[in-house]
Amino acid sequence: MCQLLGMNANTPTDIVFSFTGFSTRAEEHKDGFGIAFFEGPGVRCFVDHQSANSSPIAEMVRRYPIKSDNIVAHIRKATQGRVALENTHPFVRELWGRYWVFAHNGDLKDFRPKLHAAFRPVGDTDSERAFCWLLQELAKNHASVPSVTDLSDTLRELVAPVARHGAFNFVLSNGQALWAHGSTKLHYLVREHPFRAARLQDADVTVDFAEHTTPRDRVAIVVTEPLTADEPWVAFEAGQLLTFADGAPLVTPKRPFARHA
Repeated sequence: MCQLLGMNANTPTDIVFSFTGFSTRAEEHKDGFGIAFFEGPGVRCFVDHQSANSSPIAEMVRRYPIKSDNIVAHIRKATQGRVALENTHPFVRELWGRYWVFAHNGDLKDFRPKLHAAFRPVGDTDSERAFCWLLQELAKNHASVPSVTDLSDTLRELVAPVARHGAFNFVLSNGQALWAHGSTKLHYLVREHPFRAARLQDADVTVDFAEHTTPRDRVAIVVTEPLTADEPWVAFEAGQLLTFADGAPLVTPKRPFARHA
């Protein structure tokens, strides 16, 4: 199963700490990686069909503190589509004059929707087909970019028919907010004042966030499996879609994760 990572913050923030732990999971997920950073209306997107363990691009990301308020990253373990650059997440498209970035974890069986010319996959993954279909249907429902709340309502309706084809864990952003859907496994965490130290589960790295933040800062991290061993991660309910803006979920979750991990 692929690994997802998303970040949404109320001020531009780097993801070096989280990506360091996240990229170690490429030992079991060797079929490529990618990461996209929103900067205003623009997007920096880095993808490589090499493993994040050996890719020089991944090494650059681990050392280069690019600051962004919305980030989407993915480590691939191929289920559909060959190991190739065009099949490497995240995928990027334009809609309503904004970039949209999408990464998926799961396996959609027999999902072959009708797609028109504006949104067609370049590769041959179920993930890119799902992304194209979501944007196509969003364009049908709204003539111009709607509010984050209206987008969330429409996405909630669109996700259900796709999820009937299999596991549909994803993170999606247009730079205004971060949307995340948990079909089988997804977790999130909000870091805010008072900040404290955190230790990665997958690497011997600890950071005291109190030394690098202000009391006004807030950041939400979405990931397949919890990244740290000492923070209160929250598990998504099956079929739950959450919207993150300004570093926090817009809808309060109903149930906490059973353990701190």
